[in-house]
Amino acid sequence: MMADIFVRTNNMGRIYLQGKVPVRALASVTCEVGAGDRIAVVGPSGSGKSTLLHLMGGVDTPTEGDIAWPALGAKETLRPQKVGYVFQTQSLLAPLTALENTELPLLLAGASPEEARAAALKALTDMGLESIADKLPEELSGGQAQRVAVARALSSRPRLILADEPTGELDHPTAQHLFDVLLASLAASDTALVVATHDSAIAERMNTVWRVQHGRLERGRS
Repeated sequence: MMADIFVRTNNMGRIYLQGKVPVRALASVTCEVGAGDRIAVVGPSGSGKSTLLHLMGGVDTPTEGDIAWPALGAKETLRPQKVGYVFQTQSLLAPLTALENTELPLLLAGASPEEARAAALKALTDMGLESIADKLPEELSGGQAQRVAVARALSSRPRLILADEPTGELDHPTAQHLFDVLLASLAASDTALVVATHDSAIAERMNTVWRVQHGRLERGRS
């Protein structure tokens, strides 16, 4: 049986306007992401990696070609239950504790307070963060804050996780530890993971490597 296809693109492109000047961010991208995939997207800054992840997550819309989520459903239903997102920069809300940050997307999606709290606590525990659940973001180290962001993405048990330079602001040991915990948390699931990264050590740990160069997707190791 073929694996579920979570994302499928066909000649997908994205053009932005800078003033009145069109700028092509992506061109003619055709690819698939299936259940259990572990994909690193590499390439220089400005090559289109982030744009590709934004399109895959439904937070942006292509200006050319097509994108679909065959096993996930309509674009409007993707987040947060089906697609989890981890950003490079600090994305926790300052007035909320680690636990409250983690449960917030679930509450916004309509989960009961009890369900949201239980799922958030499990996600934090899986990331080894139960001891800092009541701390505010300002009380956390950079590595702890990013692990909370990963827990938040995992809390709804999404089918697809998109991570845009999740270790970009961390030192090497902290980055490797974050990835250790992330991969361990996904080991028993068919959740797909797509990571845009500059870190070759992170890319080497993925099963497949795609390179984006000047907005075009070039297949690497698979």
